[in-house]
Amino acid sequence: MSTASNSVVQANSYSESSPTSVALYHGDERTARKQERREPSFLDTIVGRRGGLRAILSQVKAVAGTNTTVLITGETGTGKEVIAQAIHELSSRRNRNLVKINCAAIPSGLLESELFGHERGAFTGAINQKIGRFELADRGTFFLDEVGDLPLELQPKLLRVLQEQEFERLGGYRPQRVDVRVVAATNQDLKQMVRDRKFREDLYYRLNVFPIYLPPLRERKADIPELVEHFVHQFADSVEKTIETIPEETMRSLVRHCWPGNIRELQNYIARGVILSNDGLFEPGPLERCEPLESGIANPTLEDTVRKEILVACQRANWKIGGPRGAAARLGLKRTTLFYKMKRLGIAPPADHWQDAGSMDRL
Repeated sequence: MSTASNSVVQANSYSESSPTSVALYHGDERTARKQERREPSFLDTIVGRRGGLRAILSQVKAVAGTNTTVLITGETGTGKEVIAQAIHELSSRRNRNLVKINCAAIPSGLLESELFGHERGAFTGAINQKIGRFELADRGTFFLDEVGDLPLELQPKLLRVLQEQEFERLGGYRPQRVDVRVVAATNQDLKQMVRDRKFREDLYYRLNVFPIYLPPLRERKADIPELVEHFVHQFADSVEKTIETIPEETMRSLVRHCWPGNIRELQNYIARGVILSNDGLFEPGPLERCEPLESGIANPTLEDTVRKEILVACQRANWKIGGPRGAAARLGLKRTTLFYKMKRLGIAPPADHWQDAGSMDRL
């Protein structure tokens, strides 16, 4: 999974002049020089950092310095791999390996050998000993993507690694000890899988020590303009084009779209649009019609519940926030309090009012 195909993306060098990386220095030259010497954080490279993502990045900072197991949930394309990399880069293990594996991309018959390795002669064709991914990640971080696709028969072995930091290679009898920090991710409802007995309950709770939920792009509309600008510049540079203008109506259409494929769909659409554009004007083709998808993510937290209640109230009030019939009154909140909650949760007005998100930034 490429970092460019997530809704949390890394900025390239061109973005040094973008709003996300511009610093306004005040005071004398010594203060300016001191701030310029600050070593940039991996988080500084992330594009799309408004609203609810700020709270997520705060969670990343808080957990990165520990050895706590993290479970990242969210729809495909919401940036789970980038968040996992951020956790690794901000941790004391950053100079060691970040080893990744996608459980859905490897046949179940080969997955055990990939994870834990095998001894010579463990099965037909095993002519040499093989070191598994867990051993490669020793003293580093292991990113276990699509953990919901891990076969039931391998789940006890993963649980043992998490609890005891040891395992046996396939065909072996001698325990192998490792010091590994595990970050797992899934787009599946693990709680429902536990109820359906497709995922072990003890493994679920062992993975879910520190949950991080990434909202879909349709709930982060305030981030879309920044992401669009990032991808337009990125693809224009790759095909040696200069695009200076993104029409206002085009941006409104992109913010209005529900993007069921999240950033991967946005990325591919903009790539096509850059190819079609000429004379410095971004002129993409028509958007496909779509209906917003209901989130099927497990692990709904209190924050998820609050987000849903605010969205329902805003929709029923036709996105009028203040007044006796506004969303704030429906929720029993002050108007400024609701604006603050919307900003923190990454809730933005619909496309016809997308510029209103700026008023929340001034709170």
